[in-house]
Amino acid sequence: MKAVFSKIGGFFKSLGNKWSAVKSRIPTPKFVQKIRENERLQKINDWLNRYSLIEHIPLSLIMCFVMEWLSRHSFIEAWGFVTNHTGAYLYNSYLIFVCYSLCYLISRQTFMRMCISAVFVALGITNCIILLNRVTPFGFTDISMIGDLLTMQNTNYFTSQQAAISVVALLLYTLWMVRIFIKGKKLKPRFPYWVKLLFIVGCFASVPVTTSTLQGQGVLSCYFGNLAQGYLDYGYLYGFSTSIFNRGMSEPKNYDQESISAIVDETKQGASTIKEEDRPNIVVILLESFFDVSEANFIETSEDPIPYVHYLEQNFSTGHLTVPVVGAGTCNSEFEVLTGMSCRFFGPGEYPQKTILKKTDCESFAGDLRNLGYSSHVVHNNGGNFYSRANAFSMMGFDTFQSKEMLDITDYTPLGSWPTDDILTPATTEAMDSTEGPDFVYTITVEAHGDYPTYKVIENPAIGVTCEGKTQEQTYAWEYYINQIHNVDEFIQSYIEELSKRDEDTLVIMFGDHLPTMGLTESEVATGDLFQTKYFTWNNFGMSKEDQDLTSYQLVSEYLNRLGIHEGTMTNYHQSKIAAGVRAGTPEYMTDLEALQYDILYGKRYAYNGEDKYPATDLEMGVSDVVIDRAYFFDGKLHIYGSNFTKWSKVYVNGEKVTTNYESGQCLTIKASAVQNGDTITVCQVGSSNTIFRESNEFTVVDPNYVSDTPGSAEQPDEDDLEADDESSQN
Repeated sequence: MKAVFSKIGGFFKSLGNKWSAVKSRIPTPKFVQKIRENERLQKINDWLNRYSLIEHIPLSLIMCFVMEWLSRHSFIEAWGFVTNHTGAYLYNSYLIFVCYSLCYLISRQTFMRMCISAVFVALGITNCIILLNRVTPFGFTDISMIGDLLTMQNTNYFTSQQAAISVVALLLYTLWMVRIFIKGKKLKPRFPYWVKLLFIVGCFASVPVTTSTLQGQGVLSCYFGNLAQGYLDYGYLYGFSTSIFNRGMSEPKNYDQESISAIVDETKQGASTIKEEDRPNIVVILLESFFDVSEANFIETSEDPIPYVHYLEQNFSTGHLTVPVVGAGTCNSEFEVLTGMSCRFFGPGEYPQKTILKKTDCESFAGDLRNLGYSSHVVHNNGGNFYSRANAFSMMGFDTFQSKEMLDITDYTPLGSWPTDDILTPATTEAMDSTEGPDFVYTITVEAHGDYPTYKVIENPAIGVTCEGKTQEQTYAWEYYINQIHNVDEFIQSYIEELSKRDEDTLVIMFGDHLPTMGLTESEVATGDLFQTKYFTWNNFGMSKEDQDLTSYQLVSEYLNRLGIHEGTMTNYHQSKIAAGVRAGTPEYMTDLEALQYDILYGKRYAYNGEDKYPATDLEMGVSDVVIDRAYFFDGKLHIYGSNFTKWSKVYVNGEKVTTNYESGQCLTIKASAVQNGDTITVCQVGSSNTIFRESNEFTVVDPNYVSDTPGSAEQPDEDDLEADDESSQN
């Protein structure tokens, strides 16, 4: 090991010598010479090194301010954090000060200080860039999504230019740090090493004590319902730190088999009473960022933007829904709705689907309803790996998942940021047709997703919008958003009309996952609560209208109860508490819920007698086979014809992915030079990180000059093929 470090040191030393030789030929600017010769500056530098502990105090305060400035994109708002949240600002600065204490581990303190400063600046810049493209600040869980980020180049999240700038900046800074390490001055120790080590340990040991004290005094919070607002109120560094250290659930007090068994026994509702022939299809629809703007006191519209939703509210059960997030964090509302569990017991900003569900299967309504013969499906017009959904839905016990990679998406929102939701209607019916018996379908929309442009996009909007007390830019954003939810309203109507044609009993539950990212305040919404969205329902079998406000973890359990379905531990728990009139969020409700949730996710599963009652399923991506029917060479390309191709279809030649052009849902093309006589091709539906979700049949290619009558081989095109290919290219 010593020899390795010696070689590394020699390498950097040789680089330093080469740089010195080059630098000696470059004339030194006069102002640089004056700085070097300035004895006063040298004395100041020596004083700072001698009293670095004092230096770290203002440096920490400045660094904290810079990070907040970058995160808020505003000097004034950063200063507002200093003045309005002084305690939190000082605490965040203290965390930086503690980190600077690591400088005393080595004699090259300037080098170490620069490294530590680089980490904080990098965190600030990363959060700054991320918040230009989304509303959720940078957290530790995002690090696990770097692979997805790198595959999303040239999107509203990450461009190739940003990638290039990041790489160049990192390279330049690394070279600069190498120079500092080589040329940096070694300081003579003023204190024994054990004294410095004791000081460092003391600094880090004081952090949890200080944190706990400030949390108890209300200066800091242990839970962020709105992750973005939590970062703003308590500081970026504290928010990021909690996403690292405060994850998962802690074991509740008095957790044991006896207490869990008592909870299960006390809340058991008995066997399901619904008859087999009466079991309806159950469809749950997550409506991205859906908000009934009639509940905003500053918005006027030229007409009702969501008339069909209001028709549903007048004729079917509805109510307000308390969700765990505001402005972002869709998958946490999703988690609560699908499992009946609460995100309040996890760390601030934690996404259980990206933490505990990475390694643990989980009871959900998909698994509960399987006991009654239901098949379960997910339909979504966004990526299958986003929020680790493909893995999470497997852990939750779903059977199939139609993500965007399986859908032939052609229509997008006016900005081109997101697919429109109309593709979800045929995808849902296709999923329901793929199995026998009743279906549980979870549909996720994206059309109303932010960001919302602060400039004019729609020249002749269907819905005119005026906003009292808002700027023109804010009004443009609301105009765009409201016209998007107007489209969503039309989608809901066509979706339900299609379901009604099936002549099958069906219950549809629709809910908004969170309010939109529009800077809403509590005083601007009718409920006075930014954590409340709406849910509304539809059914075609005469379920009575009973309006009720619920939480997202109660929603599905309540409607299963109305159907006479009592399958599942969480289902029984919520049904018993609602029936007893216990209000959600109270200690009486949440204490036992926390214990039960811990037992299922982290504990010994006493609720299941120690068994793995809800194992993960072998989730099938898509419900229809991707098929290659024929292929032929023409105009320097191999034209591949088949069915169920999408923009995420990629051709693999002998197992190696090649550049693929999407022509239509029935045609793909690759360069003729990419294949040779006898090669085998397949078409794969590829998600982020090159995940292959589904694969077609194998197909053998022959030389373009060789015509074969053998089925399953490429052949020369006839006139009909050429005409069809020309037509698909034009479309």
